[in-house]
Amino acid sequence: MSDNILIFYGSYRSDRQGIKLARWLVDAFAARGANAELIDAKAIDLPLLDRMYKEYPSGDAPAKLEALAGKIKAADAFVFVAGEYNWGVQPGLKNLTDHFLEEWFWRPAAIASYSAGRFAGARAGLQWHGTLSEMGMVVISSALAVGGIGHVFDADGKPAGEGGASLARAFPRFADDLAWWTEAACAQRIRRDPPY
Repeated sequence: MSDNILIFYGSYRSDRQGIKLARWLVDAFAARGANAELIDAKAIDLPLLDRMYKEYPSGDAPAKLEALAGKIKAADAFVFVAGEYNWGVQPGLKNLTDHFLEEWFWRPAAIASYSAGRFAGARAGLQWHGTLSEMGMVVISSALAVGGIGHVFDADGKPAGEGGASLARAFPRFADDLAWWTEAACAQRIRRDPPY
């Protein structure tokens, strides 16, 4: 059975560079046999958080919130493509994730951070690690960190240059780590219901 992986991306900027990484990850996971889907916060465009999905009476949540909740609940694993803004997380991605809570529980998450600079979004990745853990996910130890994001992909979205080669070398371990935890979590959910 193929793993159902949701890949989340959160930039709202007009000249988005990280979208190339997000799309490449969808293709790279699909090439390994996963059912990978991009969840683009800008395309979904949830309002600033006022009411979480769980706070709506059954059947009253806005349609796009209801649809996304269903996708999250049906997923086996998550990948967060995390850009770094001023040493912090992207507000668009954070806002999207905060609309949900129990829907995330008991599944693994992976972080692919990026930035224009040489630190490759590592500070945002570190902040996401704690946030995703608090939201009930098991965050894998392998991470992708992509610096100089504007130079890592060519015009066709393929890895290019030294940065692209580094990404291609790092991806298999990242994907293997996520696949191991995904299999473990799926097997455990079949064997035993989560405690809450």
